[in-house]
Amino acid sequence: MPEHPTATASSATAAPADPPLPAVSTISTRSVDPADRVELWEDYNRRALVGLTCSPYSEQGLLARQTNFRLGGLRLAEITGNEHVIERAAKTCRALPKDSVFASLLVSGRGVFFHGDDCLTPAEGDLVLYDTRRSYLFGFPCAMRQLLVDIPREVFTENCAAGGVPTPLLFGRRSVGEGPLVSALRSVLADFTARGGTGEPAATAATVLDLVRSLAASRLGDGAATAGPASRLAVAEEYIGRHLSDPALSAGRVAEAVGVSARQLSRIFEPSGVSPSRRILELRLARAREQLADDGSRRLTVAEIAHRWGFASQAHFTRVFGDRFGHTPGAIRPGR
Repeated sequence: MPEHPTATASSATAAPADPPLPAVSTISTRSVDPADRVELWEDYNRRALVGLTCSPYSEQGLLARQTNFRLGGLRLAEITGNEHVIERAAKTCRALPKDSVFASLLVSGRGVFFHGDDCLTPAEGDLVLYDTRRSYLFGFPCAMRQLLVDIPREVFTENCAAGGVPTPLLFGRRSVGEGPLVSALRSVLADFTARGGTGEPAATAATVLDLVRSLAASRLGDGAATAGPASRLAVAEEYIGRHLSDPALSAGRVAEAVGVSARQLSRIFEPSGVSPSRRILELRLARAREQLADDGSRRLTVAEIAHRWGFASQAHFTRVFGDRFGHTPGAIRPGR
């Protein structure tokens, strides 16, 4: 692997800056010799995310993959790996300064986060918020996946919390007050990565900042977390996606889950161009259509698939399916 020159006090000229990364960049340690994996990983993180050191704890060595996306004025990293520890020591903070707040959402696995006298133990689905100017250690004792948002500190202080993050904060997905916001953030980020970073990065970034602001308010503000319109829409969308198969799902149930009236929920959905009820129907039809066309579901009847996605009867499903797609459900069955 080629080395990157570094500037010293006696250098006549400064070292050339690294070329800017593209809007989407990916690296995998599987592509190189095991002896070079840690160096590759540390170098890529220095350029794409933050300066750190990495220590693998698997006999296979470090098996990790990272994809970085531009997200408006933010950056988003999707990271998977086996057992390893990353550390940003005090000397690294001085040598490779980084002035951001990281929002690290552990999609799978578990972790241990050390920062001074603080020790956090995030579990699957939890979110850790921390300042990259201060040293920390993040260990993963098993296979993991995380979605990490890099928020420049000036953006964070302007949009989320004026005082920054004095100490690391852990937000649990099972928390009654914070859980829906954490789950919504996960859904928004996962959808963006699933689309390969396409879509509307500026709008997605605004929603992410609103969700992080709402979460930070419960710890750094004067009261409980209060979601803005973007956060409430994200929470509503996540709730709908999680309950699509429930025949009792309705706009009223969604409004209750979000904590607003039915009229307020309709106003929240206005920017999306559809009503809450229409959104539920469109998502159900889309999921049913995907399953109807899936070769692995050929043994399921149309009625069974309709029931699975919350439709009360096959007749109703066939009618609304035809209205939406212009053909019958059976027309897209495999092997027809």
